[in-house]
Amino acid sequence: MRYRQLGRSGLRVSELTLGTMGFGGSGRFADVGSLGVAEAGRQLDRAIEAGVNLVDTANAYSGGGSEEVLGEALRGRRDRLLVATKVRFPTGPGRNDEGLSRHHLIAACEASLRRLQVDHIDLLQVHEWDGATPLEETVEALDSLVAAGKVRYLGCSNFSGWHLAKSLGVAERLNRQPYVSSQIYYSLECRDAEYELLPAAVDGGLGVLVWSPLAAGRLTGKYRRGQPAPTGVRTESKTADQLPIRDEERLYDVVDALVEVAQAHATSPAQVALAWLLTRPGVTSLIIGARNDDQLADNLAAAALELAPEEVEQLERLSRPPLLYPYWHQAASIANRLSPADRVLLDNYREPAGTSASPPTSA
Repeated sequence: MRYRQLGRSGLRVSELTLGTMGFGGSGRFADVGSLGVAEAGRQLDRAIEAGVNLVDTANAYSGGGSEEVLGEALRGRRDRLLVATKVRFPTGPGRNDEGLSRHHLIAACEASLRRLQVDHIDLLQVHEWDGATPLEETVEALDSLVAAGKVRYLGCSNFSGWHLAKSLGVAERLNRQPYVSSQIYYSLECRDAEYELLPAAVDGGLGVLVWSPLAAGRLTGKYRRGQPAPTGVRTESKTADQLPIRDEERLYDVVDALVEVAQAHATSPAQVALAWLLTRPGVTSLIIGARNDDQLADNLAAAALELAPEEVEQLERLSRPPLLYPYWHQAASIANRLSPADRVLLDNYREPAGTSASPPTSA
């Protein structure tokens, strides 16, 4: 297992993070998994043995059930794991039981501490944007949690590019603790994050944690062109329905390539999909979850898989998204003056050596 710096913080995290959405699964989360304390503890032990040092949860998972099971399973293991959780979504029926207000943030954080049975949270992430709360209030409240010793580092999740940039700007203006990480959806099936979120993270010095790197199981090789998905796989779950598939033919082309590369390495398509993501600029760690020990062992093995450059390029080409405006204009006209953040996206579209593109006429 390799370790990467989490943005501009001093924290080093493993390339793979253990996700716990399936811990204590109930309600709409039951289809992801419903692991009890004993099973969760076994997964923690296997992850620790493989070198994983970060575990990720959220107070929204099973109404706090994931945090409760993780808290019990952490006994005797806390000093070997960094704990990340998230707050933002409803925790009760009241008008103030959701969002990123000072009231809800502090109450939600303290409730998470109790469920997790810890004296501090290593990485507290806001789970989504809250456009109804003044950003200054959110930034001040998060800073106060760090100052009180209840939280060590701050992160965000599911922000847009401008949400992220504005949040960093307000934190800098107020001289408050900034986000050190951004948790995003990113996979060979959906590379939307390359337009804004990955460049913003590179430019702002944030680490990137990737959720659902296997696109809710669609990149495991179990979901093939013209074949029904096996009964019980995550592609049939309610959570998978939240991940839109905009181009099924491209998805099948990618899966076919994953299967081909996996056969060449005598490994699984899932491992290939994870290993490819670990080659992408800006990515710090992939959050992996599993219903059983075999799935977990397979995903953990991805940390040791090295893909050949031509395999990386093949998967990139097959999954490459179309350039939106203004990126197609930039690719054609400013390719000689790109920053590292620009290159996260535009390097995939640069003309081969010895050729040049005529820039379009600007309006």
